[in-house]
Amino acid sequence: MTAPATNRTETSRWWIVTFGVTILLSAFLLFQMQPMVSKAILPWFGGAPAVWTTCMLFFQTLLFGGYLYAHLLQRWLAPRHQVAVHLALVAVALAVLPVIPGADWRPGATVDPTLQILLLLSATVGLPYFVLAATSPLVQAWFSGACPGRSPYRLYALSNAGSLAALLSYPFFFEPMFDLSIQSATWSGAFVLYAALCAALLACVWQLRSDTATGSPGNATNAVGQAAPALDHRPGWSDRLRWLALPACASLMLLAATNHVCQDVAVVPFLWVMPLSLYLLSFIICFDHARWYVRPLWAALAVLALGGAAVNDYLRVDWDSLGLMAELQLYFAALFFACMVCHGELVRLKPAPRYLTEFYLFISAGGALGGAFVAVVAPLTFSTYLEWPIGVAVTFVLSVGLLIPSTSGRMIRVIAYAGFGFVIAVGLLYIAVWSGGLARPLDQARNFFGVVSVIYNSEKNEFQLRHGRIQHGRQSADPEKRRWPTGYYGEQSGAGEAIRFCQKSGPVRVGLIGLGIGTLAAYARPDDVFRFYEINREVYRMAQERFTYLYDCRGKWKVVLGDARLSLEKEGPQEYDVLVLDAFSGDAIPTHLLTREAFDVYRRHLKPDGIIAVHVSNGYLRLGPVVRRLAEDCGMKSTRLCSKSDENRLVDESEWIVVTRNDDFISAHPSRPPYLPDDDLHVPLWTDQYSNLFLILVPRL
Repeated sequence: MTAPATNRTETSRWWIVTFGVTILLSAFLLFQMQPMVSKAILPWFGGAPAVWTTCMLFFQTLLFGGYLYAHLLQRWLAPRHQVAVHLALVAVALAVLPVIPGADWRPGATVDPTLQILLLLSATVGLPYFVLAATSPLVQAWFSGACPGRSPYRLYALSNAGSLAALLSYPFFFEPMFDLSIQSATWSGAFVLYAALCAALLACVWQLRSDTATGSPGNATNAVGQAAPALDHRPGWSDRLRWLALPACASLMLLAATNHVCQDVAVVPFLWVMPLSLYLLSFIICFDHARWYVRPLWAALAVLALGGAAVNDYLRVDWDSLGLMAELQLYFAALFFACMVCHGELVRLKPAPRYLTEFYLFISAGGALGGAFVAVVAPLTFSTYLEWPIGVAVTFVLSVGLLIPSTSGRMIRVIAYAGFGFVIAVGLLYIAVWSGGLARPLDQARNFFGVVSVIYNSEKNEFQLRHGRIQHGRQSADPEKRRWPTGYYGEQSGAGEAIRFCQKSGPVRVGLIGLGIGTLAAYARPDDVFRFYEINREVYRMAQERFTYLYDCRGKWKVVLGDARLSLEKEGPQEYDVLVLDAFSGDAIPTHLLTREAFDVYRRHLKPDGIIAVHVSNGYLRLGPVVRRLAEDCGMKSTRLCSKSDENRLVDESEWIVVTRNDDFISAHPSRPPYLPDDDLHVPLWTDQYSNLFLILVPRL
């Protein structure tokens, strides 16, 4: 009698290991897919940070679909039939590998980015992601039947641990080490292993069914998805509403915080990694064990951090109240504590295991609702990132309410909630309206590519164009000075030197990637042709309506709307004397404009002795080595031209790398200064398949 019992124990351990490894691997693949696919399609949509937000909306929505599928399987089918159906779906998903979208999915210049991203992701990665998304609730339900007495909810913490490991390993290991083709092949191989584990689970659950018939540990009273009667409390609709609302608040805070720090605090690459990591960490802590969530502690920390973030936002209306790192720490703390409160309260509401798939269904629906609000509703409704103050207000009120003892009476709690909500909402709405920078914006608009504002600076008597907190152009309000080339485009800048050098030989054709306020049009002479490429329609509108460089232009000019690289690929050779690349000074840089393939496109549009002037002024990235490496690959020479600021001429300090085969230009414009610290930095050649932003991060960050 001992041997069979021992065998059943060993089999049970094998089941536990198989369940755990399957959940861990599926979660890892799920979150490896997100950054990998997002990186692959990023160049097709101008490199905008909103690409990540839109991808997150898709993944959250499909997560809900996977959880709904798992819930319906649990309701309608027996356990072994559930595994068989899921295994068949996995087999179909194997047939659509690899998951990287092909080049035929590249959008046209006028296609709505959000819709196009959702469509191409649905058609290419939808099915593999769907089956992976359904794995966690399904396997947990099977586990509760196979291992009665063990909590399946700890597997949810294991799932989030796998997600976190994937998220952190991608930018620090997989992306720097492998190009996209190798990443895709590796991911596909791991998905085959996942399919094999699903087949092993079929054997486990089939054996479970046999054991149920013979009275072994997986007996009928503990069938898959069931729980002991003492725990079998039927959830009401008030419970379901909270299952929906709490994860919606956490998802709202996640994406709002990501937008806030990437657009308004610092435009450091991969800042989305930290918010999502903190979000997942709160899931891991809360679902591992109920003892980790101490309501008074986490609610108090959330109140302090959220209040501090609100105060800092208020102070930033007129000046930077904290340093960069201190600001990031404050906002990330606010996000983490808010997510701990939301997910901690969610765990306190978790039902008996028989309602497990329904519970996860509502959690995923809440996450999708929060994502839809930030990715779809907010850009269509607000002219700034109002979802951040809304999220702060909601979670602040929730945290304060949790600190009020229930013995205080319902009326007191309602009054307290309403009072705190009114105060914080009014204060944060004020911040959202006035947080354009030094003064209230004269014009402000938001779209897929971010928030763009026009500011009048009374101290300097000038108008400025800002994208978040990054200045993208300045023009004097003095009529006598309004035609001056200002900002990064003074006469000593790389663009200024290149254009003026070519003008010595007669009329010039100049291509300019990045319109800004049209400052470089100040260099145009009557027979010159200036052709601007601009992806953001709002920038073009403001350049025409709020600034006069285009109006004052003495030459011929035209603005081509859409992604510059896609537009250039479709055009015939333009025979440019100068091609100016000015898209890298602020927001998350469009890396697809700095690859070997991109430079092949640029050279097709250049005259044989033409010049490419690349603006590399950037507080966070050392782009000079990247451009110099591309120049070497093209067989061209490069020179670094750095200019100093001159407030009398409204000129800012700038750094340019000028690439050309024109020996006369190189001889007349030696690098200045002759040496900078990053001259010794050697970087691999960037291609459409490979780029590494971490290698060129400024060390101080």
